[in-house]
Amino acid sequence: MTLLGRAGLRDGPERSVRMALALRCLRPLPSLLHRSSLAVARGLPQAPRGCPAPLLEGCSQCVQHMLLSRQLATKKAKGKGQSQAKVNINAALVEDIINLEETSEDMQAVIEALKEDFSRNLNVRTSPGALDHITVMTKDGKFPLNQLGQISQKSPQLMIVNMTNFPESTAAAAKAIRESGMNLNPEVDGTVIRVPVPKVTREHRESLAKLAKQSTNKSKEALRKVRSKSIAQVKKFKNKVSEDTIWLLEKQIQQMADEAAVEMDKLLAAKTKELLG
Repeated sequence: MTLLGRAGLRDGPERSVRMALALRCLRPLPSLLHRSSLAVARGLPQAPRGCPAPLLEGCSQCVQHMLLSRQLATKKAKGKGQSQAKVNINAALVEDIINLEETSEDMQAVIEALKEDFSRNLNVRTSPGALDHITVMTKDGKFPLNQLGQISQKSPQLMIVNMTNFPESTAAAAKAIRESGMNLNPEVDGTVIRVPVPKVTREHRESLAKLAKQSTNKSKEALRKVRSKSIAQVKKFKNKVSEDTIWLLEKQIQQMADEAAVEMDKLLAAKTKELLG
């Protein structure tokens, strides 16, 4: 007689049914553990208490809970007495709660915007291309400077912005150039804006380095908003999933934000070195 049969005779049919359902719930675990990036645990976790497992879909939910719980236990164990281990949740297991890949993309977009700002606006040598995307506020809305005027370099020390096509925006364009943070002092002559190129002095280099720091701080603020939005999304499920799952996801999101901030600091350090020489 099988072990299940003996248990049924000894403890009654109700215990036999519970054991059978528990075994049915655990049946898909080996293949799932083999495919999952979380398959680092030794042995198989036990089914959660009260799992009815009437359908395979029900088992999948239990498997997700057990895998995350095992990962949490592993991380906590490794974290005792040493720096806490890195969390690496399989995004597919939590896609019903939050899209971690989308969160990562949003954080990367902030980093890319900082790179573009450094490349476009914070250079020791000012070139006509650096003026292209300066935003000009007009009565009809915001427009890049190169859509309103023709930008050219007359000499190494002078750039010209011809506003003949949009003369009514000349004053606004000059103001935008002046307030661009590029240390430029434009001079208006009719519909022509003369932009003297500043000498590369130590003071100018330090000014650019200070602007780089300010841009980085703004980008970190944008990064914090992405992190806060993602964590708020996770907290919406606090009554639907385990506390362990919520804890792991919050830690994963914070870890992603920390890594992005470190990358920003590296970009700032490299830019500062470039600007100060």
